[in-house]
Amino acid sequence: MILGICGSPRKKATDYVLGECLRMLEESGFEIARFDVRGKNISPCQHCDYCLKNKKCRIEDDMYQLYPMLKEADGLVIATPVYNGGLSAQTKVVMDRCRALVAADFDFFRGTAGMAIAVGGDRMGGQELAIQQIITFYVLNGAVPISGGSFGANLGATFWSKDTLEGVQEDEEGFRSLRMTVGQFAECLEAEK
Repeated sequence: MILGICGSPRKKATDYVLGECLRMLEESGFEIARFDVRGKNISPCQHCDYCLKNKKCRIEDDMYQLYPMLKEADGLVIATPVYNGGLSAQTKVVMDRCRALVAADFDFFRGTAGMAIAVGGDRMGGQELAIQQIITFYVLNGAVPISGGSFGANLGATFWSKDTLEGVQEDEEGFRSLRMTVGQFAECLEAEK
């Protein structure tokens, strides 16, 4: 199963792009699931080390809806809007709270394929920096980051929304990067079967 995580607190451009990505993957024959941070109560990691001793997070909030979904995932797609040149706080909170999963099982994410999507209001608004943060999360946790390859989707799928849903829907360059990244991601997942 491929799990898409939307790190946007709004139902706009990032939500739309992740939906298109998951549709492409479903049309390629993959089972998909989705988790949206919008409307969820997810507190930041307090780095209290409770999870190191007790093998679970002491903060019992809506992350407990996501934890079982992550356990079932063979592939992850994390999509974030770009805020202040990086990923959204909501995306970061989700990644940080996965510390409890790795504390319980060091190999929890080992070998899981992961791709990243970033949607910014400006063409050069920080999309690559946001994607690098997601890739760092994958690398640190043993997941396999998948990019779109050279010549157009070097790190992952990047979109320019012009701060509107219509802007992202019209971003042909963004959709080209998405198709390239989804293609590489699907190829990697097929090879793992």
